[in-house]
Amino acid sequence: MVRGVAILFVIALCAPPLWAGSLSLSRQEQLAHLITQDCGSCHGLNLTGGLGRAITPEALKGRTVEGLQTIVLDGIPGTAMPSWRPLLSETEAKWIAAYLLEVNE
Repeated sequence: MVRGVAILFVIALCAPPLWAGSLSLSRQEQLAHLITQDCGSCHGLNLTGGLGRAITPEALKGRTVEGLQTIVLDGIPGTAMPSWRPLLSETEAKWIAAYLLEVNE
């Protein structure tokens, strides 16, 4: 019994997060790189803010995946936050939103 539980634990650790959806591991790696490089160019390499707002754990408290997904896709009018809709699918934007929330827990 203990061995079976241990095997399930190892499988769970190796499995992609549930929010990864149908994105390939390669695409997930590309999106993580995009967060560091492209998002980081405005939000700061540590995501603590710069031209764009901070997207740190404190700054994201109370945010939802759906809300962040909308911001990623449509931007924030009147600010430097652009719409990424021409470049990202809804699934990719949802992945980014969930990644930010999970990484920042």
